[in-house]
Amino acid sequence: MTHAISTEDLSFAYWVPNVSGGLVVSTIDQRTDHTPAYNREVARTAERVGFDYALTQVRYLASYGADAQHESVSFSLGLLAATERLKVIAAVHPGQWPPTILAKLAATAQELYDNRFALNVVSGWFKREYTDLGLAWLDHEERYRRAEEFIEVLRGLWTEDDFTYRGDFYRTRDVTFRPQPRLQPEVFQGGNSTSARAMAGRLSDWYFMNGNSLEGAAEQIQDVGAQAAAHGRRVRFGLNGFAVVRDTEAEAREVVEEIIAKADVDKVNDFGTAVKQAGAATADKKGMWADSEFKDLVQYNDGFRTGLIGTPEQVARRIVDYKKVGVDLLLLGFLHVHEDVERFGTEVIPLVRELEREAGLEPTQYAGARHSESVTDEEAVA
Repeated sequence: MTHAISTEDLSFAYWVPNVSGGLVVSTIDQRTDHTPAYNREVARTAERVGFDYALTQVRYLASYGADAQHESVSFSLGLLAATERLKVIAAVHPGQWPPTILAKLAATAQELYDNRFALNVVSGWFKREYTDLGLAWLDHEERYRRAEEFIEVLRGLWTEDDFTYRGDFYRTRDVTFRPQPRLQPEVFQGGNSTSARAMAGRLSDWYFMNGNSLEGAAEQIQDVGAQAAAHGRRVRFGLNGFAVVRDTEAEAREVVEEIIAKADVDKVNDFGTAVKQAGAATADKKGMWADSEFKDLVQYNDGFRTGLIGTPEQVARRIVDYKKVGVDLLLLGFLHVHEDVERFGTEVIPLVRELEREAGLEPTQYAGARHSESVTDEEAVA
C-alpha cells in the first residue's frame, strides 16, 4: 500500500499552558506559568518564530497535576486578540457545550480574528468532569456518536440555511445563522480507538495522534487516511511530541531523565488508572494510552515517545522523518514553555525548512494546490 506525502510546509503548534503545573507531572523546575499575561507573551513569541497554531487545553476540574485551569474557549479568544497570524485551537467537549451556541460563537470569532479560530472536539475520557458537574456520562461508543453529531451540527449551521437536524443527541429546526463564516473553522479530533479513527475518516479536518514511533504513526496515518479516501476526502495528521532541544544530545537526555526521576508518582499513577480504564472501555481495547508505560504518562499524551530529544539538527531530522510518513503538523510540549518555544522556533524550524527543501518536500509553485508523492511502507518507516 502507498500513501500520499504532503509537499506543503510542515506546520507547528504548541500546547498552551492555560492550566497550572506545567506540561509534565514532575517536581522538576518548570519555568512556565498559566496566567494570561505569560500566555500572551508566549503566543506573540510563537508566531514571531514560526509557529502556526496554539492548542488551548480543556479542563474544568483539578487533574493530572493541575489545580487551576482557565477555560479554553475564552482563553483562546484572548490569545487571538493578542496576536496577528497565529491560529488558536480551542479544545471543547460535546456534552459541555451546545453545538448551536458554539457554532454561533465560532462564526463570530472567525470574523473578529481573520479566520484564525479552530476547534479540537474532545470526546472525553475523564468521567468526573461530567458527573461532578451534573452532566450525563456516556460509554465510549456513545461519546463518539455524540461527537460526530456535534460536528455535523456545527458544520450544518456554518453552511446551510433553514438547517434542520434530527439526531439522537442534538436537534435543530429551520435554523439560519447570519453571518455564516466565510471560512469554516478547522475541526481537529483525537483518539486512538477504532471508533475515533472511523470518525476522523468521515468528518474531521485534522486527526491528532498521541506521541508515537515512526512505525506507529505510519500505521495510524495509513489506516485513517484510507478511511478518509473511501469517503472521498482527505484528513490531515497532527502528532504530539515533547521537545527537549539542548546544545548536546547528552544534555537533552539528562533533562528527560530528570523529569521522569522527579515524577509525581501518585498523580501519574492516578492519571494512568483513569485513562487506562477509558481505553479498556473500548470494544477492541485500542483506546488512547492503552499501552502507555509510567514514563510515557509523565508527559501529556505520550510526548516522550516521539523522540524529539537532542540537538537542533537531531530534532529537525527526526521531525522530517515524521513528515515523510505523512505527519502534517507537530503539536509540541516544552519544559520551560516561553524560552523553549523561542529556541525551537529560532534554531529548529529553520533547519526543518532546509531539510524539507533538500528532500523535495517544500511547497510547489502552484499556490493553493496540494501536490503529493507516494512512498512505499518500507520507505516510510526507514
